[in-house]
Amino acid sequence: MTLYTVDRNIAPALGDIRSAGPEDCIYVLAEVALRADFPKIWEAAGVALARGAFVHVVNREESSDGH
Repeated sequence: MTLYTVDRNIAPALGDIRSAGPEDCIYVLAEVALRADFPKIWEAAGVALARGAFVHVVNREESSDGH
C-alpha cells in the first residue's frame, strides 16, 4: 500500500498518482485547487480512482483542526 498526499506545495509525480490502484490511498487537500497544475492533478486522481485507489479530498476544516 502506498499513501500519497497532495497539497499546495508538494505533489507526487503525476504518473505515480495515475498508476495508483486498489491498495493505494491518495489524500488531496482542498488547497491543491490553488496550484497552477490542479487540473492535471485532478485528472490523475480520477484515473487512480477508476483503477481502484481510495481518493479522499480533505476540506479545510478537516485539515486545520485534525477532525
